[in-house]
Amino acid sequence: MKSIGIVLVLAALLPVVGSGQAADKLRVVATTPDLAAIARAVGGDFVDVTSIARPNEDPHFVDARPSFIRVLNQADVLIEGGAQLEAGWLPPLVEGARNSRIAVGSPGRVVASEGIALLDVPAQLNRAMGDVHALGNPHYLLDPLNAKTVAATIVTGLCVSDSTHCASYQDGARKFSADIDARLIVWQALLEPVRGTKVVTYHRDFDYFAQRFGLDVVDTLEPKPGIPPSPTHLVELIPKMQSDHVRLIIVEPNRERQNPDFVSEKTGARVLLLPIMPGGEQAVEYIELIDYNVRQVAAALKTT
Repeated sequence: MKSIGIVLVLAALLPVVGSGQAADKLRVVATTPDLAAIARAVGGDFVDVTSIARPNEDPHFVDARPSFIRVLNQADVLIEGGAQLEAGWLPPLVEGARNSRIAVGSPGRVVASEGIALLDVPAQLNRAMGDVHALGNPHYLLDPLNAKTVAATIVTGLCVSDSTHCASYQDGARKFSADIDARLIVWQALLEPVRGTKVVTYHRDFDYFAQRFGLDVVDTLEPKPGIPPSPTHLVELIPKMQSDHVRLIIVEPNRERQNPDFVSEKTGARVLLLPIMPGGEQAVEYIELIDYNVRQVAAALKTT
C-alpha cells in the first residue's frame, strides 16, 4: 500500500493523545462517507465528523496518506465498517496514530457491522475464490434498513465517549430511523413494478440493495470478487445475460467503462452508473444516496 512507510515514520513524531483532552465537539473519524453521513445525522451539532475514504473511491483500496495519521491521532471515536472492508489499509493508520482511545477493543472504536446479517458468507475460503471476505459482503449499507442498525450502533459508541449528550444522540438516531421508514414506503412503491428484474453488477456492491428492493443479481462482470473482467468470463456471460433477459448493468462510477459498454452493446442491457457512497454530486447525505439510486433504477427500467 502506498505511503505506509511514510505513515509509520510520521507516526513516531506524533504525541500520544490522552483521554482527558478537551474539545468543543466530539471528534469522530469514519472510514467511509456513508458511515460519516450516518454519524452526522446521529450526532448533529455535537460532533465533528471526518471521512477517510472519498465518495468515489473504492473503499477496499484507500491510499493510506500520511495526513490521515494526524486525523486519527486527534480522534475521540473511530467508526469502521468492519467485515474486513478496511483490512488492507486501516490497521497501519491506527497503529501509526498512537491513540489509545480508538485502538481495537477501546470504547472509542465502533464497528458498524455488529448486528448486521451479512450476505455472501463463504462456506470455505481459498485463493482461487478471489477477494472474498471471510465474514461476508461488507457493502451492507446499501440496504437502508441496515443503516438503522448502524445508527443504533453509532449511538452506543458516541454515548460511551460523550455521555453528556447521549440523549441528543439517541434523538438523532430516532429521527434518522423514522426518516428511513417514511422514505422506504416511497422507495418500495417506485421499484415494485420492476420487482424480479434480472440485473448484472460490476462488483458485488449492490447485493443488499437488490435484496431489499426485489432485484435479481444474476452475475457480475468480475469473474470473481476483486478480479477484473476477463475476455473468457465475458464471452460466457453475454449469452447468459441474453438468455436471462438482463436489462441493466449496474456499475460504480469509479470503475472502467470499456467492459460494461462492450457487454451492453452485445446484450442490449443498459449501463447505469450508481454511487455506493454519499458525498458526491448526486447525493450529499445517506438518505439522498438511497433516494437517488432508487429513482435512477426505476427510471432506467421504465425506459428499457
